[in-house]
This record gives sequence, C-alpha cells and structure tokens, in this order.
Amino acid sequence: MSFQTAWRSPSNIALVKYWGKTSPQLPTNPSISMTLDACRTETAVEIVPGSGKIRVWVDGVEMPSFVPKIAGFFKAIAERHPWTAHLDWSIRTHNTFPHSSGIASSASGLSALALCVVSLAKEFQERIPAKDFFREASVLARLGSGSASRSVYGGWVVWGRTPSVPGSNQEWAHPYPHAIDPVFADFRDTVLLVDVGQKAVSSTVGHGLMNNHPFAAARFEMAHRNMESLQPLLASGNVGGFLDLAEREALMLHGLMMASNPPFVLMKPATLSILEKIQSARREGLEVGFTLDAGANVHVLYPQRAEQSVHAFVNDSLSVHCKDGAFIHDRVGAGPTLITEPTPL
Repeated sequence: MSFQTAWRSPSNIALVKYWGKTSPQLPTNPSISMTLDACRTETAVEIVPGSGKIRVWVDGVEMPSFVPKIAGFFKAIAERHPWTAHLDWSIRTHNTFPHSSGIASSASGLSALALCVVSLAKEFQERIPAKDFFREASVLARLGSGSASRSVYGGWVVWGRTPSVPGSNQEWAHPYPHAIDPVFADFRDTVLLVDVGQKAVSSTVGHGLMNNHPFAAARFEMAHRNMESLQPLLASGNVGGFLDLAEREALMLHGLMMASNPPFVLMKPATLSILEKIQSARREGLEVGFTLDAGANVHVLYPQRAEQSVHAFVNDSLSVHCKDGAFIHDRVGAGPTLITEPTPL
C-alpha cells in the first residue's frame, strides 16, 4: 500500500539576517523574514513500505545528485520521526523560479518536504512531538535548512530567541507577534537575477566562518538591536526607516563575508551598480530600497503604492544589469498550502 501527499511552500527573504549557527542547526542570532508568494516549491511525495530508499525527480527528470541532501534531512529528523526509515520515498518537486538564482530554494524545498512528512505522520497516526502541525513542520524544516523554518508560515516570521519578541525560539519559527501596518502586509519584492549560477561559497561554509569571526559578537548584538528597532517601524508604517534598516542589514551581511578568514566576495559589479541606482532613486523620492541574500542577486523592496513607478524603474534602469534581463516580481505571501488536486506521481 502507498500513501501520497503534496504541499506548495514559498521561499522567504530575511530582513534581519541569520548568519552563523551552532549544532543542531540553531541560530546564533535572531532573524525576521517576509514570506514570498510567487517564488515557491511544489513537492509531491509517495511512500511505500521499504528500507529508506530515496528517489528524487526535479521537473520530471530523476536527479540522483539530490538524494544525498534529502538523505541528510531524513537522518536529521530520524530521532523525532523514526518511522521514516522504514519506507521508500519517491519525491517529485518543481520550483517556480530558477534553481541557484539567489532565491532560497532550500527554504521552500525543505519546508515543503517537512510539511509532507508531518502530513504523512498524521496519516499514520504517529505522535507529533511538537504542540501543533506547523510548529513540528518548522522544527523539521530547520533541521534541513535554517531559513526553511520560517517558510512554513505566511507574512512576517521570526526565528531565534530575542528579548523584544515574546515567544521567540531557537528550535522553530513563528509568525511575528507585534503590530504590522497594512503597508507592510502587502509589501513588494522584485528579485533581480544578476547571477543564476552556483555560488562560489555555500551558505553552510559562510555560516561556519562566523565561528572565529573577529566581528561575530558585535554582529550578534546588532541583530538583537535591529530586531528591536524594527518593531516601531513596522507598527507605524515607516517605509523609509524600514528600508534604511534593511539595507544596513544586507550590507553588513556582505561585510561580514568580506572580513571572514578566508574572505569571500559574492557581489558582482552589476550588483553594486544596482545598489547605487536604488539609493540614488530613493534620494530623489522613489519609495524603493534593497536587501541581499548571501549572493549576487538583489531584492528590490517597495510598498504596493509605489508598484507602478518601481516597475518602470526596474524595466528602464535596473534590468540592464540582470542576466538576460531576468527578474521576478513578488510580494508578501500567505504561506504554504496543501495541494489537494491529484498529483502526477
């Protein structure tokens, strides 16, 4: 007998950045992200009795190279869900955005897989260790990819213990509990695809370099302070103050990379040209800013009320710096959804 389930789960972009971790995949500082909408992963899972064999298809093509990462995920969750070792897994997945595009495919992909695992646990009437479905999915997603812990919720999401956020936790993420002005509930993010290749340095390596980083303690303290500073900005709808903080966080992340031992630079010349144009446009009155992940691509941030003007700015001024002129318009999303229509397994 086989069982099937499928979930659609989004990526997210952190505004206060998670950079540095301890075992088992616990953050050295808190982070807050906005869950995206268009950039998501759709994952369908079929299980049959077996010995833990894993097969993975991406866009209909079997990908044995993906199996070690998925096997590592199942190994990480085995203590909480030992039943998973007694099944064979067929996993079919599709991203709505290019792989290795600077959009966190590990966040969307592993959160979707974690949601499938918890759905199947309920099907088998297995005990769910955490208090509720999504908390358990967040714990499991975290064990695969730290940022994936935030993708199991929609809107604005916090992960990592910090005094300014009641209930914040190292092991799972949860929705941001403080007031959020409507302008941020519908915020926009256009992802400029400057470089769609594999990063020269993986995020895992980058996190590890924080262990002996000369500025680590100051960075961790600054993350807590920025989480606190963000609270009145989000509550009051202060878009300008929010964009200033988001840009400082993004540039600090890349500054930490450049000050690591060994140092590494993930920005490209086109990245810097885009950042300069965005900062110039904001000085001239356009409500627009940026954030960066650990890569060369740029997330252009703006409120819905500025959408028409920012889209024109992207088309006329920024797209020239993108690989093949490629970008993705996105926005704050509502979070994962169970796929109830039949899946082609």
